[in-house]
Amino acid sequence: MTTTDTLTIVVVEEDRDRAIAIVDALKNASDCDVVVIGGSSGLARKIAAHAPDIVLIDIDNPTRDMMEELTLASGPLERPVAMFVSGAAGGLAKAAIEAGVSAYVVDGLSPNRIKPVLDTAIARFAMVRQMRSELAETRRALEERKVIDRAKGQLMKAKGIDEGAAYALLRKAAMDQGRRVADIADALVTASGLLG
Repeated sequence: MTTTDTLTIVVVEEDRDRAIAIVDALKNASDCDVVVIGGSSGLARKIAAHAPDIVLIDIDNPTRDMMEELTLASGPLERPVAMFVSGAAGGLAKAAIEAGVSAYVVDGLSPNRIKPVLDTAIARFAMVRQMRSELAETRRALEERKVIDRAKGQLMKAKGIDEGAAYALLRKAAMDQGRRVADIADALVTASGLLG
């Protein structure tokens, strides 16, 4: 997602005049479709109904309840969220980031900052999403490695062979069956567990 594409933006703003000013500033800053949500009740459901590319929330004093709604609305981190607050709301910046907010801006929303904040929120969201994806892939690879090691250990014990020979057996079975070594290892460990 880039800001050169047409973005669908949901703006959460209770004040009608401010909402109009924000929509005007957004239209001037980028090519976008804007939907305004006038209140924070049922926020997750309302945001999900529009499936936006980004959410902008302009609020004087965010509450913990709003953070919970926001966690549902952005979770798990489905889209970038930029929150504009009028003042430092004691400790809620951390809660906002934990809820999935990509940009937390104190001193409210001013039209000249909309474009840079949008770009920052989108970039930060993309970076966090990539890191989460890489972390999940690393965890998956580690789990597969553990299963392969367990399967090699079982083959070594059952057949009286060394580690290299055990891995060669797993690899040959995987090639013969057109499956991954990790899948063969998992099947062997599962079957071994059933046989006890």
